[in-house]
Order: sequence, then C-alpha cells, then structure tokens
Amino acid sequence: MPPFKDEHVLIIAPGSQTTLAQLGLPESFTPARLRISTRMFPAEKAGEWEPLKVREKKVRKTVADVATNGTDGEDVRMDDAPEGESPEAGEETIYEEDPSTDEGAVYPLKEGRVTNWSCFFALLTHVYNTLSPPFHTPILLIAQPAWTEQDHETLTQFFFEKFKTPAFCLMDSALAVCYAYGVPTATVVDIGYGKCDVTAVNDFLISHLGRGITISGCGGEGMTQRLLELLESKGFTRDMCEQLKKSNICEVLSPSTPLPEEGESGKGTTNPVVPTSIVMNGSSASARGSIAGQGGFASAVGAGPSIIEDDLDGIVKDGENDDGILDVASIVASGKTSEFLAKKEREKAEKAAAKKAAADAAAAPRRLPNSQRVRATLHYDERRSLDDLNINGKRANEPEGAADGGDSKRQRTPELVVEGDISSISRKEERRRNRGTSMFVRKDIEVGVERFRAADAGILDQIADSIHRCVLSVPEVSKRSELWDSLIVLGNGSKVRGFKDALIATLNSKYLISPSSATIFTSELPSNFSTPLATGANTPQPQSQPQGQLGHHGPGVNPLLLAATTASNPTLAPPGAHQHLHSQLQLQQYHQQQHSSHGQSPTSIKVAKMPEYFSEWKDVGTEEAAFLGAQVAAKVVFIVDQGLSKGFMSRSEYNDLGPQGIHEFGL
Repeated sequence: MPPFKDEHVLIIAPGSQTTLAQLGLPESFTPARLRISTRMFPAEKAGEWEPLKVREKKVRKTVADVATNGTDGEDVRMDDAPEGESPEAGEETIYEEDPSTDEGAVYPLKEGRVTNWSCFFALLTHVYNTLSPPFHTPILLIAQPAWTEQDHETLTQFFFEKFKTPAFCLMDSALAVCYAYGVPTATVVDIGYGKCDVTAVNDFLISHLGRGITISGCGGEGMTQRLLELLESKGFTRDMCEQLKKSNICEVLSPSTPLPEEGESGKGTTNPVVPTSIVMNGSSASARGSIAGQGGFASAVGAGPSIIEDDLDGIVKDGENDDGILDVASIVASGKTSEFLAKKEREKAEKAAAKKAAADAAAAPRRLPNSQRVRATLHYDERRSLDDLNINGKRANEPEGAADGGDSKRQRTPELVVEGDISSISRKEERRRNRGTSMFVRKDIEVGVERFRAADAGILDQIADSIHRCVLSVPEVSKRSELWDSLIVLGNGSKVRGFKDALIATLNSKYLISPSSATIFTSELPSNFSTPLATGANTPQPQSQPQGQLGHHGPGVNPLLLAATTASNPTLAPPGAHQHLHSQLQLQQYHQQQHSSHGQSPTSIKVAKMPEYFSEWKDVGTEEAAFLGAQVAAKVVFIVDQGLSKGFMSRSEYNDLGPQGIHEFGL
C-alpha cells in the first residue's frame, strides 16, 4: 500500500446538531473547516434526501411572456384583454432552496444514537461529496459512546462499499479528547445537546465498566427547557430561551452563591472614590486661617470638598524659596519667565482635569457584576418575514407625501425603521442573515433572576454523581486519584457561562474530603475493626486460641519469616502450617488491594488544561477538542505509523475479515 499524504486524510465528526469535517491535515492543527447541520430533508422521491429544504413556487406567466420567450413566430392577439392588463397564459412551477428553515428536517442522531440510518448515510454522503476527496483517501470517523458494536460494523461496511476507501478508522470521542490534551489518563465529561457522556480513560484505554453513556436531560437542551419552563408565563418562546442561554447575562451560579434580591441590587452602587477634605500635615488653626486669608481654601475644612490653589500645595517648586513665597526677582533674572508661566498654566489645566474626572467618577454608579444584578437586558434577534416588515412595496422610511406626489427626496441608503436597533450588525453579517424571505430584527428584553436557574433542575447533581460512579468503577484503585486530578469538561453544552465552575464546585461540596480529616485514617482499617473510641472501649484485644492451633507459629510470628525458615526443610513446619500461611498471605493481599490508597473519595479535584501551542484553538475554545484529537490521531495512525500498530483497517483486511474485523483495529 502506498503511503498516505497529509492533504488526503478525511476526518468526520458527526454530532446531534452539528457535523464537523475536514479534508487534509494542516501543518498547525486548526478547527474544522466544514460545519454543517446534522439534518436532511426528504426529497420528492421516497427514500432520497436533500441537504436543504426545497419549496415549490407557482409563477404566473402572461401572454406577453409567452410571446417573448415562445418558440413560434405567430402573432399573439390581445383583443379580449382589458385595458392595462395582460391575459394569463398559465402557471409555471419552480423550485427554490430555503437554507434558513428547519421545517420538515430529520435529525438522524438523537442523544448520540443513530435513529435513521438512511438519513445518516445520506448526510455522510453529502459531507463526502462537499469535500470531494481524491480516490486514495483514508477516513477517520469519530464514534459516539452510544454506538454499539453492530453500529461500528454497519458504518465500516458503508464506508468501504460506498466510497471504496483504502483505509478506515473508528475512534472513540473520549479517546480523541485525551489525544488533544496530551494526557493518557483522564475523566472526560462531554456535555452535548440533549445528553452527557462521562468516560474514564486509563493509559489511553477506555474503561467501559461504569461508563456514563447518554445521561438524558443533562445537555444544553435541558437547560433551554428549564428556562422555558420558568419564563413561558412571561411570553418567552423557545427561541428566546435559546438565545438567552447563549448570551452573557445567563450564568450558572455555584451552589453556595445566593441569588441576588431586589433590596441588594441598589447597595454599593456608589463609587468609593469620593473627594474628601484635604488636611495638610502639621497645619494648625492659625496656619489654616493664614492660608485661607491668602486664598488657599475656598471653604472651611469639613464644610465640603476642599480645593487647593495651584500655588499653595506645600511643595517647593521652581521660582519659590523654602518658605513657599514666590521669588519674582529670581524668575525675571533667569530669563525664563515665559516658560515659568507656561508651566503654571499647564499645572492648572492638569489639576482642573483631575478634579473633573474625580467628580464624574463620584457621580457615576459602580457597575455590578452580572451575578449581583437582579435584572439584565437580553438583545433578542427575532426572525421575521419581509411581508410582516412591509418592505416589499413602499420603503418603510419613505415619507408619506412621496406617494402622493410630494417631496420624493430620500436617503441614498435608507435604513429600515423597525423595532430595535440593527445598525450595529455589520453589512456582511446582515446580508448573510437576511437571505431568503426573512430577516432578523433586534429587540431588547428585560430578564430577572430566572437567567441564573438554567441548571437548577438537578443537572449538576446528576453529572457529579455519574462522575463519582465512573471513577469508582475503575478497577485500579491507585489510578483513581489521577482520574480526579485530570478532569476534562467540554462540549458545546458547557459553553453556558459559569457552568464548568459550578460543576467543579458541586463536586467539591459533595465528594471532596480534606487530607487532614480523621476519616482518611479510619477508612483504611479493615472492615472487621470497629472505630476506636477515646475511652479505649473499642480497642482490639488479643484473643486466646487453643494450643493446637498455635503450634510453632503463634499470633506474633511473621508468616513470611516462617515461610523463609521452613522453605529449605519442610519437615520443620508443623502440621497445617502451609494452609495457615497461604490463608494469611491471601488476607494480606486482599487488604493491600482494598486499602493501598484512599480511592473511595478524592482529596483533590483538578481540571486538565489543553496545551497552548495550538494557537488556532485559543480563540475558539476547547469545547470541540475531540476534533483536534482526531487530527493528532490521524497524523499518528495514517502518516507516522502506517498501520504497524493496527490503528486502521485496510481494504485488503476488510476483504478478508469483513465488517466484523473492525473490532480488531482502532485506537
């Protein structure tokens, strides 16, 4: 098999709402170049699918149009047509694509599971045809945790039979995240659209035992439905709640943070920087009186903000002696009178500007953080049809007298006068969003404390419990602390402001224990020991045994020492010693496995950090880090490794083993 090239590798990462794809591996791994909605529309023929909604439109054709575009050269008589009208020659059906609608769309993935295979295959075919890869193209597909082994076989057969790919690789999304972060052991929490997946990865191997797959209602859609439940009585729609969830004013607070109240919103709104009375050190009543007599203070000290004149600031300046008296003779003799006057004017202007800035700062209220504000404004972009906005006919800002023959002067580039303000939207964005028969209109809506309750329906508790069960299900107890210290929270559902911090705070409050706590020592005791009390009543006491059971190995004899002394001469061992020694060794090994480390509850919970050398991902975020890990894995599997570690399934291996052979390959 010839080696693969970087520019020929195809990566596809399907999701419940968005599918990411890219052809080629750039020198510096970048976010996905192709993003399409994971949906298809039924076509006119049954069993076929279209990527966009196709609408039928009836267009009336007049006789004049037929005469203009007709094929015969005969004259068309219009004797029966009323004056000013053209007779109709029939209707013509045309088809238009509507890229902005979801009407009739079919989403083949629901909570990660494939619910419509025909639609899903059509989606994969559309992605493949859009990128148009060459024939010798290896394909890497990111697999959802909810996919079964039968699903893997079905996809393998589809890609080999449909696209004739030379190599195919299936990679779990949680494992791809570990490749992106560069950590072999981690707990991956993927917050999706309608579900959440929790996976423990140990040395790049997925622990299927206790894996939290498709925790329903713990995704972004669950938070949207919670907001709709709280705000539906106030006239909010689902689209409003969805935009509210994605805005900056929606925030998930930690369990220990109280909601702001109406009485607290007005507290602390004044600026702490308030001009106060200025009293010079060492000044007495007579001194203050002398200064006031010279015009130093405009008002008495304590009567309000004191003002210090320019020449009486107590600082020795150029042209002044030690007593602070202006020496005019020295200034004139120096020949720098103009410079001195300019300096004085400059200082006076600076002090006036400083006083004005201090006054403005004192008058302006202090801006509270979002978590302390009772109300905030949502900038809602509503999609409205052009007919509703009345811009198909007369322009909305056209003067009323223009239609009646009055002043027809109007702006060159008239702006649509609608409710809200859309002037801040760039022209390019406006043209893109106003395609078709609708456009967006911005409205300002006031929202209360309901915006802080998007995740208060138990979402954080369900995810935290699933993380705890997943980590405790890892067989290697010594690895559990490392799993707690490498927590990765990602997914587009976790983009809600404050969600990650609130999840970590929930884990800390429910499961984190202090290393200095006494429970860390008592939990290490065997289960048959009761916790010792301060009175010594529960202190374990040695119990007497029959003489026949003690033999040569009493309770104080080390079984390992006894085994070493009797190994060379077994006759020295008393009867039954080997069976007793074997039972004691098994008991010690059992306690070492159960209590070798404190793995029941974590002593620290840390969040893993993605490497910073992927500069293109800094502005995008880490929510789609699985695609970055897929690029790293594709580079290793297809380019560097070239199949030596069975990272992918080749065409010849598929011909020999069939679709079932995919389980022997992969990462």
